[in-house]
Amino acid sequence: MNTVTDVLEAARLRIAEDAEPNRFLEVLEQGRMPGERLKWLAGELYHLVSSDRRSFALLASRFPDAPAGDLFLAMAQGEAQALDLLGGFASALGLTVQELRAYEPQPLAQAYPAYLARAALFGTASDTALALLANVAESTETYARVADTLVARYGFEERALEHFRYFADTPQALLDQATATLADGLAGGDDPVAAVRCAWTVHGLEAAFWSCLARGLGTG
Repeated sequence: MNTVTDVLEAARLRIAEDAEPNRFLEVLEQGRMPGERLKWLAGELYHLVSSDRRSFALLASRFPDAPAGDLFLAMAQGEAQALDLLGGFASALGLTVQELRAYEPQPLAQAYPAYLARAALFGTASDTALALLANVAESTETYARVADTLVARYGFEERALEHFRYFADTPQALLDQATATLADGLAGGDDPVAAVRCAWTVHGLEAAFWSCLARGLGTG
């Protein structure tokens, strides 16, 4: 297991073993999501994206040479843009930037960005590159479904959902950079088993983020 194809396939297979329905999406698409939970979503995303921006900046400083440096700089800049776009969703919910900053995040909802910060500090460039590649399809689908449902079932305007649309469309150029970073890392001796473990853990903690926001709501 030392090629990009092999490692990516191993990560996807391990992730598929743990696949479960997204309870947040189920409740949302049933039209039963309380407005207060949407405010939770905005607050949790504010803290998550703020943390991820710093994590990708740290990765760019640890691995400054191309292709990794280019990838992680682009990802840090992307998180900054996403954070700015989140303001539209918050505003539609009646939340100010000050209220987003003051929001008290739920510990388990923030387990994913905490793990990413750990990977940024101690992991390899291959770890994060593989996590992106292995999870991008599910992640983009989730954000697209959230945006589509908020329009169709909750009456949000598209201009309030640019944050979700942004994460629902990962540029191919970024994925190409991630593939090159993974190939470069593997060629340089990065541990493919550790990279697969990172991708699998990221998947599990991203699922925990959504599950935490649906806690106690049931699915009808």
